[in-house]
Amino acid sequence: MAVYLIIEITVKNPELYSTYVERVPEVVEKHGGRYLVRGGPVTPISETWHPERIIVVEFPGVEDVRRCFASPEYRELAPLREQATVSKAIVVEGCGG
Repeated sequence: MAVYLIIEITVKNPELYSTYVERVPEVVEKHGGRYLVRGGPVTPISETWHPERIIVVEFPGVEDVRRCFASPEYRELAPLREQATVSKAIVVEGCGG
């Protein structure tokens, strides 16, 4: 069953973040990830949640997400994200059927 990586990002350093954004899709796709949402306008529905940027990536399974973020290629890029953003991430399972 597919899983969805959902990331909320606040960008602190746009230049550094743009370097990360340029390089990370190749790593994600190598591990079976497919971007469904990558930034774009956010329309808040909840009065208390106003995310700056949302990313949604579909993966075949949770193990694929783990392999992606544990890979040497991603570990090389992770410091760029960590220095350039404040981010939160979760993985949720899709609906079967």
